[in-house]
Amino acid sequence: MDIAKVTQEYIQRHGVVRHLLFWMVIVLVNATTGLLDGDPLWAIMILNTCLHIPQVLATYFFAYVLIPRFLVKRRYAETVLVFIITSYLFAVIGRILVVHVGEELVRPKPFEQEPIAEILTDLNKLLVLYLPSVYVAAFQFLFVKYFLSYRQSKEKEIMLSKEKAEAELKTLKAQLNPHFLFNTLNNIYSLSLDNSPKTPVAIGKLSEILDHVLYKCNKPFVSLSSEITLLKNQIELEKLRYDERLEVSFKTDIDRDIAIPPLILLSLLENAFKHGAGEDSGSPKIDIDIKQKEQNFQFTISNTVTRQYEKRNRTTIGLANIRQQLDLIYGSDYTLDIQTPSGLFRVILYIRLTNLHEV
Repeated sequence: MDIAKVTQEYIQRHGVVRHLLFWMVIVLVNATTGLLDGDPLWAIMILNTCLHIPQVLATYFFAYVLIPRFLVKRRYAETVLVFIITSYLFAVIGRILVVHVGEELVRPKPFEQEPIAEILTDLNKLLVLYLPSVYVAAFQFLFVKYFLSYRQSKEKEIMLSKEKAEAELKTLKAQLNPHFLFNTLNNIYSLSLDNSPKTPVAIGKLSEILDHVLYKCNKPFVSLSSEITLLKNQIELEKLRYDERLEVSFKTDIDRDIAIPPLILLSLLENAFKHGAGEDSGSPKIDIDIKQKEQNFQFTISNTVTRQYEKRNRTTIGLANIRQQLDLIYGSDYTLDIQTPSGLFRVILYIRLTNLHEV
């Protein structure tokens, strides 16, 4: 067992331990500095404790109040005002504790103490001596805190990238399923036996699908136009199974050729065929509507379903992998709405394109 690694993971998981370790280091550094000056250890600890109190107050106020509630929210004027006022207060607290508590305990009497009124008005001493002493720990704490936060964010980014890759692999396997390939190849074989002029066209469309899925989807995003071509090729091959029974409506209203994750739309189309048209022995219908305006993208697909399918209430079949991939890519910037009006199964995918990706 790697003790160093286990210890590091334990410290990362427990925030209280990290804070205690930080202040232990501060105490040891300050104590070591005092010992080098020849002061007795007990006196050093008392005087340093008087300074540690305003250091702790300033550190946590700065890290958890001033920065997140004022600076991050761009309340710059208030940030400066609050910083000036609190800095003065923390320096005063440190000076009062040192003079009226620490020195009372460590200095031999008699001696004359500064009155509190003088401490409050001696801005030069507060600014030059006590303000740096108070805020040196605060700035060290902020450096460590944001360094660890940056490191954790990078680790999380790597983890999400791995999860995204796994999700895309699952989706890829789902798209290129054996049933689709076997059905398509059998249909092409039947066409070839009849010397049908559709044979070379079908082979060409299957080749385009395989080329797109296997070689062009190795990037996080592909062009919408290429995905539309993929959908149309898939539809043409599926029509070989249904002859004239299948009715497909395909509408597009697109402003520009945006970038989208590969195979998402194909997954929704396959779901419509597998659990809609594939179970409808009558005249199945599939309606597809693609819209893109500015930063809004919407893909709507609906298919007829049988009464037996409606009774089984299988509204989420085939959509789990799609949701997982969309979660990883878009977070809260998308919705996947499932509707089941009488005789229909409809899926509406809406994406808010806050970041336009390149392909």
